[in-house]
Amino acid sequence: MFTLKYLVAGIAGLIVLAAPATLAAADKYTVKVPGGLGFAEFQGYESWEVISFSLTAKLGAIILGNPAMIRAYKSGIPGNGKAFPDGARMAKIHWTPAKEKFLQATVAGALHDVDFMVKDSKRFADSGGWGYAAFKFDGASKTFSPVGTDGSPPQGNDAKCGFACHTVAKTQDYVFTEYAAR
Repeated sequence: MFTLKYLVAGIAGLIVLAAPATLAAADKYTVKVPGGLGFAEFQGYESWEVISFSLTAKLGAIILGNPAMIRAYKSGIPGNGKAFPDGARMAKIHWTPAKEKFLQATVAGALHDVDFMVKDSKRFADSGGWGYAAFKFDGASKTFSPVGTDGSPPQGNDAKCGFACHTVAKTQDYVFTEYAAR
């Protein structure tokens, strides 16, 4: 039975869920690599399927793929020698590691940056068909700003800053990450 109690609880829940998104969303979808990829081109990445994760001495990350990317992986790309289709997108979210207080497991701590790749053979013909962007997160201001692949300002005036690094994975269509078994 519908009661005022449930209505108030539902509205309160929506406010709690929407509040964190509102803080960062006001800024992130306006940020763009000069002359290149914009954060807005990846709206909804937060709900994409997990491809895999990575862990270095300094950062942990989860790698996500849009539906086109996931379909490509499930069809055997890149292991079957085929290239990812135009429209395939990846997001890599980096966090500094933190200790979970109950089990002392290593978990995601502070957000560090979000990196993006998009396959667009026409737009990025001179970089293996892929465009790249990295956006550093400033926890104090809750804003993102474009960075180069090593944390420096964006390289050049486009979204190809990641291409030099990804050439070592040319035989895998410039993608490092394999689709993790589940």
